[in-house]
Amino acid sequence: MDIAELKSKKISELTKIAKDMGITGYTDLRKQELIFKILEAQTEKDGLTFSKGVLEVLPDGYGFLRSVDYNYLPSPDDIYVSPSQIKKFNLRTGDTVSGQVRPPKEGERFFALLRVEAVNDENPDAIRDRVLFDNLTPLYPNNRLKLETAPGEYSMRIMDLLSPLGKGQRGMIVSPPKAGKTILLQKIANSILRNHPEVVLIVLLIDERPEEVTDMERSVNAEVISSTFDEPPERHVQVADMVHEKSKRLVEAKKDVVILLDSITRLARAHNTVVPHSGKILSGSVDANALHRPKRFFGAARNVEEGGSLTIIATALIETGS
Repeated sequence: MDIAELKSKKISELTKIAKDMGITGYTDLRKQELIFKILEAQTEKDGLTFSKGVLEVLPDGYGFLRSVDYNYLPSPDDIYVSPSQIKKFNLRTGDTVSGQVRPPKEGERFFALLRVEAVNDENPDAIRDRVLFDNLTPLYPNNRLKLETAPGEYSMRIMDLLSPLGKGQRGMIVSPPKAGKTILLQKIANSILRNHPEVVLIVLLIDERPEEVTDMERSVNAEVISSTFDEPPERHVQVADMVHEKSKRLVEAKKDVVILLDSITRLARAHNTVVPHSGKILSGSVDANALHRPKRFFGAARNVEEGGSLTIIATALIETGS
């Protein structure tokens, strides 16, 4: 059974297959999660491992599947993807690839991808002719993201009234430190998860305190990618780039994506440290070249005529004294 065959089946048929294969807790899973559990069980039955990760293609032509557990940074558990597989399926950096994996042979350091089962939760053959993100047609947002949930949740009701969000919008929460912007982000995240289950939500925390990362992971049932303040600026930039590429690949697959970024100020500071200095200094000792990539990240948010959208809500710090 491949992913295309499983997707064509009804949830009742998938439940029966999961029961026959001895998969535990299948009644609480959504259809997509159930499909991957079945594929995983089927692969392990054949004596192989089923794994999933986000592809990073290196300049030499081969790539690695990076794990969300390591915030998409290089780790010993990365899975090697050969140049032939990348060319065959037209894979790009940011693609979420899942498939059969074999252990390293003698003299090898990494696990290797044997067979591609799915790319961005779709049949691999279906994504070969997809349109590149930069070639998609951007439009004004025309579908609203409803944030209001419980009657006592006033902040989300006020946002719906005064600053409504649309799919494909760019938004910025401007705030001094310790004013409650992170709490507002958590409420926005939980509202989107509750009211719009079709949306792929990613929370990106750059240069944050480790305890704040833990709090976000426990408060929001979504993908939380982080780079803490004790890591070098190069790591902040690399994590942000991987999330940026992943979100573009999902939009190419006609999915609605929301990124909650905390904060774009710290991302710009990281780029200011990393980029080669041009000699042109703006106010606040910011190099003229440092703002180009954060602007590209923020500017990637758009509603797309061909289907899908990317919404980015970022926080910006003021009154920091720097």
